[in-house]
Amino acid sequence: MTPATSSLLVRAARREEVERTPVWFMRQAGRSLPEYRALREGVPMLESCRTPELVTEITLQPVRRHGVDAAIFFSDIVVPLMAVGLDLDIVAGVGPVVAEPVRARADLDRLPELTAEQVPDIAESVRRVVAELGQTPLIGFAGAPFTLASYLVEGGPSKNHERTKALMHGDPELWHALCERLAQISLTFLRVQADHGASAVQLFDSWAGHLSRADYERYVAPHSRHVLAGMAQSHPDVPRIHFGVGTGELLVPMAEAGADVIGVDYRVSLADAVSRTGGRYAVQGNLDPALLFAPWPALERRVREIVEEGRRAPGHIFNLGHGVLPTTDPEVLTRVVELVHDASAR
Repeated sequence: MTPATSSLLVRAARREEVERTPVWFMRQAGRSLPEYRALREGVPMLESCRTPELVTEITLQPVRRHGVDAAIFFSDIVVPLMAVGLDLDIVAGVGPVVAEPVRARADLDRLPELTAEQVPDIAESVRRVVAELGQTPLIGFAGAPFTLASYLVEGGPSKNHERTKALMHGDPELWHALCERLAQISLTFLRVQADHGASAVQLFDSWAGHLSRADYERYVAPHSRHVLAGMAQSHPDVPRIHFGVGTGELLVPMAEAGADVIGVDYRVSLADAVSRTGGRYAVQGNLDPALLFAPWPALERRVREIVEEGRRAPGHIFNLGHGVLPTTDPEVLTRVVELVHDASAR
């Protein structure tokens, strides 16, 4: 067992005893850091995600600055879609934009399976990061099939997901065929990261909170389950984190899809999340990112409350309830890390 695989984060994810609560932040490697903005200046997002030197440096920046207990691999959920040949781009201020959306059965022909040979740069980036991190674990990640499918069907970000839901209900056969292909792509992308040293993985289902529980269980859960079960089979020692936004009503089926850790956004208390999932899973979360702008006494109070709520779970990883906002003061993030470490020490 390497130092990273016996780290606080991995042990908490496995629901083992830890000396203090581990902490990392979603979107910690990115827009709030001046050193990140300087490094990325003039470099398109997808190019930066496919350049090992940049990926390594960006992934390491928040570990150096904040002293977090894990690094999150710097990438984007559409990188594996780009790798299989889809024409897409990340447009500043908009997000991923797909040139030819998936709307008909013939469109599936443009979505081949992903192989490890198509992402040698990802393998190289992971190896470099892991070599630099030492005892700090690296979290790999991928987008969940539903969220990827929504981008492909809508052609980009959507507030209402009307085309996605219309396809889901109007042509379930095509919907499931699309999600099966995306599950293969997500699973392969996660396996490449775990093969080369990632100590944990997170499956992001950013848009799942737009679904009813019935629709989630019928149209989405089987495909996320395929990804998480595939990781459990090939990498049983790599904990699996499952996270979505606005998914308080979906915590149970998301956990039961094959998670070791269920991500909890800021709309649901950790105590409620533990209760809803029967105390069978570690939890991750769940400070509201907007509270990082509050006066320190108010922020400190909320951080301490979350640490205490986390003690009710069989394992707790402190995080935000969503990603770091671009205008966040990095010094505040550093203070939160120090506070979590101090407040949670056994």
